[in-house]
Amino acid sequence: MIDPHNELTAGVKRNLPRDVFLHLLAMVTLYWSAVSFIMLCWQYVNYFFPDVLNYGYYDFSGSIRFAVSSLIIVFPIFLIVSWFLNKIYTKESAVRESKIRKWLIYLTLFVASLVIIGDLIYVINTFLSGDLTMRFILKALSVLIVALVIFWYYLDDVRKNAPSALGKYLAVASAVVVVAFIVGAFFIVGSPKQARLEQIDQQRVNDLQSIQWQIVNYWQRKGAVPTALVDLNDSISGYTVPVDPETKLPYEYTANFNPALPSFELCATFNSNSAKQPNVKSMPVPYPVYNGIDSQTWDHTAGRVCFKRVIDQQLYPPLDKGK
Repeated sequence: MIDPHNELTAGVKRNLPRDVFLHLLAMVTLYWSAVSFIMLCWQYVNYFFPDVLNYGYYDFSGSIRFAVSSLIIVFPIFLIVSWFLNKIYTKESAVRESKIRKWLIYLTLFVASLVIIGDLIYVINTFLSGDLTMRFILKALSVLIVALVIFWYYLDDVRKNAPSALGKYLAVASAVVVVAFIVGAFFIVGSPKQARLEQIDQQRVNDLQSIQWQIVNYWQRKGAVPTALVDLNDSISGYTVPVDPETKLPYEYTANFNPALPSFELCATFNSNSAKQPNVKSMPVPYPVYNGIDSQTWDHTAGRVCFKRVIDQQLYPPLDKGK
């Protein structure tokens, strides 16, 4: 009599929809988790070993938050699905011998092999070009370790007829490492509340930059700085002077109306110190100036900060109305 819970005794290898779904879900979440973990490792390297060629600001908070979000959701799903599959393997050994599982495992081994080979080639090529830095070594090592662990585990697993205790130990160890990296990421990017305050501060900087260019444009067209910010409102172009995103109050503005030395000052109240933001690295080399704006001139501390600007009449001469 055929045991319905062990179809392997009848020489039958199943590929039920449930088995296909679970195995596909396990592999997709594995790939997603691996890529997210490598991305998080790379951002750690970017934080602790900043690239001197990255002038100005390098903001990696978005990459860290995406990697952390992915690991918080996807990695537990991978562990749960893997645990559920091992429970099924114990009761129904035919599931472990299914073709879909074999195909996906060998596909994973193939992908991991290509990653390992490509990573080693890239390391050697970089070494020969004389650009082998600690920053590069750590990034290459993170890719190599993740690929080797995946390759080693699934190569061992596909050779066995039953789940081994190795999977449990590896799941616990990987969970500890992932949790440690996630917790560490919060010390780098800060809490969600702090991130919100920094976003508000960034919006203030964007507003001030917009106002600054409108003032310069006003000066070039009229030969004088505006007496008040409301003078910049233009119903034809649709420009309206922005206000503080948090308090909804106008930004402070004072001006020197001396035509020989036109200048103005914009003030805002910030929540945090831009130099101490954990998710932004400021490099010692000046950032290239584009369109006359130097991004480093918008550094600010917490509290009320004023930015004084002197209009260079050679760079921004009044427009010749006769032409």
